[in-house]
Amino acid sequence: MSAMFEKLSMYFEFPFVRYALIAGVLIALCSSLLGVTLVLKRFSFIGDGLSHVAFGAMAIAAVLNFTNNMLFMLPITVVCAILLLMGGQNRKIKGDASVAMISVGSLAIGYLLMNLFSTSSNLSGDVCSTLFGSTSILTLDVTEVIFCAVLSIIVVIVFVLFYNKIFAVTFDENFARATGIKASAYNFLIAVIIAVIIVLAMNLVGSLLISALIIFPALSSMRLFKSFKAVTICSAVFSVVCAVLGILISVLYGTPVGSTIVAVDIIGFIIFYILGIFGGKRR
Repeated sequence: MSAMFEKLSMYFEFPFVRYALIAGVLIALCSSLLGVTLVLKRFSFIGDGLSHVAFGAMAIAAVLNFTNNMLFMLPITVVCAILLLMGGQNRKIKGDASVAMISVGSLAIGYLLMNLFSTSSNLSGDVCSTLFGSTSILTLDVTEVIFCAVLSIIVVIVFVLFYNKIFAVTFDENFARATGIKASAYNFLIAVIIAVIIVLAMNLVGSLLISALIIFPALSSMRLFKSFKAVTICSAVFSVVCAVLGILISVLYGTPVGSTIVAVDIIGFIIFYILGIFGGKRR
């Protein structure tokens, strides 16, 4: 045990490990907050669709030689999130079908562009890192960490300020409208926040594993708690703990960061599921 702590303390002398831990905690926290809302609104699948949109945008940014991919990915992902969440049920192509079309199309076009215009000598490695978050979280610089921190703080502040409105829109949109709440405006807000979270999470777990950060903390917390507030708080704690454990295990044993975090999430879900069976749900 002492050898493990000595090894960890040695690794923490490197700035990139500290940056990865800071970014991982912030991203995990943001993902968990909106995860409860998405699960309850039956929009869990939106993470996959938007993550693939972000992958396509990232490929275009790489082809155009943008120095900061996030600044290009963010507006495109925000627009797609708004279109999918707010207009999916009012068009000839319904929500689930439109998500599938945009998801597959963005992924295919992104990979095609990376093949046609890539200047990298290790295209397969770059694609793998983007899809599964193998190394990108460990290559963050100070500017990217600050950008991630600013966006994460904004997401948390917005969620806290509009918590009651988001709660109302999540459980009964029609009733929320009847009480004077502008449901469409808060759906718009939720869509923007989700897009920001997706873009941030690309660096942590990759585009194919983002849904795990959104779904597992919420579902795990629902095994033990009933109230929206309790589930949200438990989900946030669960997500942060799993992210920290995943990053530390990855650093110690050289496993892919994204996959390791998701594996810890799965183990946590199993534990919570068992506790829920024997302990029952608490309010």
